[in-house]
Amino acid sequence: MRIAVLYDFLETIGGGERVALILAEHFGADLLTTNANPTLSTRTGFTDVNVINLGPLRRRPPLKQLHAAWKFRRARFSDYDFYLILGNWAVYATRHHHPNLYYCLTPTRMFYDQHEALIQRLGPMARLSARLWIGFQRPFDHRAVSHADRIVAISENVRRRVARYYGREAEVVYPPVATSRFRFQEVGDAWLSVGRLYPEKRIDLLFEIFRRLPKEKLILVGGYAAGDRAADYLARLNPPPNVTMMGEMPDEALVDLYATCRGLVTTAVDEDFGITPVEAMAAGKCVLATDEGGYRETVVDGKTGFLLAPDANLFAKKIQELDTSTLRSMRGASIARAQAFDESVFLEKMRAFVASASP
Repeated sequence: MRIAVLYDFLETIGGGERVALILAEHFGADLLTTNANPTLSTRTGFTDVNVINLGPLRRRPPLKQLHAAWKFRRARFSDYDFYLILGNWAVYATRHHHPNLYYCLTPTRMFYDQHEALIQRLGPMARLSARLWIGFQRPFDHRAVSHADRIVAISENVRRRVARYYGREAEVVYPPVATSRFRFQEVGDAWLSVGRLYPEKRIDLLFEIFRRLPKEKLILVGGYAAGDRAADYLARLNPPPNVTMMGEMPDEALVDLYATCRGLVTTAVDEDFGITPVEAMAAGKCVLATDEGGYRETVVDGKTGFLLAPDANLFAKKIQELDTSTLRSMRGASIARAQAFDESVFLEKMRAFVASASP
């Protein structure tokens, strides 16, 4: 079968980008996307993936998202036997590309569970514009998803959202983590956090935690797309001196940080799934995560980490309680837990879906 993988944007290193690249590499598929950063495939080790760029987008949201949706809606790629579609804007290609499978990372959160939180962060005029745009765009989102032949969700958390917002049933296949890439070296002296620098990741909460812990260190790895709203959000934050912001990093350097960090701290709002806790556990490290969303499906509370309410005092107290010997004792359980999410499990299930669609 000749397979195409369609994904929203290929501009930063994140979980969705890695899933798209892994699928394209495994199936020998073309990766059709927008805003393709020419260095990203090399930086993530996917040098053999053929990326077809549908072109640049407008820089600022929501024009960027509308532009991406328009590009995928008008696209016609008839030379393929099967279409694997990921993301909130590539899904607009489903109408004209069958048979397809929509691997749903999450229903567009600004349209559904996070739309009020987004609106409240805006000024009065921007708030009105956002309400109008969301009200206008949401029906088009429903229509695009209605053309998906089959929906697979990345977690039980996302499966429930698909049922709630789209009225569709979905199967669950957890996203892939190449667990063999990670290793345990030591329980170091700095905590680690990895993820896009967006408000929904609660970067402000991370900073508050470590303001309460001046003797602890945090390394924060992650970036954001140029022109995105994250720049304004970050400009309002004031990181404490014990937080080091590293930006995006090559995979090899990130693997080294996992190997030598003290543990992972992650604080996102109702995370869809959360690949970074699995990566940390694959490196034998303890995970401190908010007791919400996909973290509940990966972190085994008390054995591979701790699930905590999104409160800076609770996180700070737990960090103070965890000595090096306790963190080291969680190594074996963490590595074993990560194996359940290995990319071999993911690829086996996705191969079965593709095979079932074969003529």
